[in-house]
Amino acid sequence: MGFASFVGRVCFASIFILSAWQMFNEFGVDGGPAGKELAPKLNLAKKHLSSQFHVNFPDIETFFLTQVRQLVLTAIAMKGLGAILFVFGHGFGAFLLIVYLLVSTPILHDFYNYGPDEPRYIFCSVISCSVLHNAVR
Repeated sequence: MGFASFVGRVCFASIFILSAWQMFNEFGVDGGPAGKELAPKLNLAKKHLSSQFHVNFPDIETFFLTQVRQLVLTAIAMKGLGAILFVFGHGFGAFLLIVYLLVSTPILHDFYNYGPDEPRYIFCSVISCSVLHNAVR
């Protein structure tokens, strides 16, 4: 039973390990494709939070130019380290993966901008992140 549990953890963690490896290989001076995708998503999240809480947040463009590389590096570290620790049964690895999913899901999948009359294809991504979150628990 212990071997089957280990193989299951390896198969699950391989999703995060391969994703972190791909982000690391594509990482450039501007954060790579992940950094370019993150800027408009952060801007949408900022606009949504500003409208909901009636608070003005700092400009994302200046934040993007100086900090996007650190955000992408943090995502790579959380995925990679969390997955490796998860494989060996350490609870902190599961914690890192849960925190990564809880922070990244609302930003990368802006499901809050879609109404019930919109196509439902966007929910496939949200449901997959939710499934991964529940699997880590």
